[in-house]
Amino acid sequence: MDDQQQEQLDALRELGDYIEAILGADVLGVEVAVGELNVTVRRENIAGVLKRLRDDSNCQLSQLIDLCGVDYPEREKRFDVVYHLLSLRQNHRVRVKVAAGEGEPVPSVISVFSAAGWFERETWDMYGILFSEHPDLRRILTDYGFEGHPLRKDFPLTGYVEVRYDDDQKRVVYEPVRLTQEFRSFDFLSPWEGAEAARAALLPGDEKATLAPKPEAKS
Repeated sequence: MDDQQQEQLDALRELGDYIEAILGADVLGVEVAVGELNVTVRRENIAGVLKRLRDDSNCQLSQLIDLCGVDYPEREKRFDVVYHLLSLRQNHRVRVKVAAGEGEPVPSVISVFSAAGWFERETWDMYGILFSEHPDLRRILTDYGFEGHPLRKDFPLTGYVEVRYDDDQKRVVYEPVRLTQEFRSFDFLSPWEGAEAARAALLPGDEKATLAPKPEAKS
């Protein structure tokens, strides 16, 4: 690590200590990982936290770059909501995270960053994370009749319904997913085992090779 990289890490650690000091009990953890500052805070006061980070003269994190969800099905608090903040004046970025369980609402931050409106709708659509006090929490990427939340780890790859145009009804219809062929399980771990399995199986047409007469040797 060169001197410039070490200086950047030291600046992030200093910023993390400052944020922890001004937010107090709202901070659950501060970490510098892969050259980025991560701050985990209490879900209940996320709007107040972001407002403080936006207005504080030493932070000036005035832009919400992104807001997204993360799914950890094995955890008690299954979801993370992640806020990526940018300060052009101070030239630093901060990632703020809150944890939420199934059905636990996360306060909307539209009052702090108006750009959060569509981000929160997308997070609700993809993960099913509720945002309390959101003025228009509805799907934004999937269709109105869509079932489930497609970025959850337990969402089936095929989905629950499929869409097609019915020529008889002259409209788009929704039907349960139907697979046109049976599910097949392939072993891709070893190409040699796969080749042996293929040779052991008698495929249609292979019986002709065993019935064909062998050519006689010429004297």
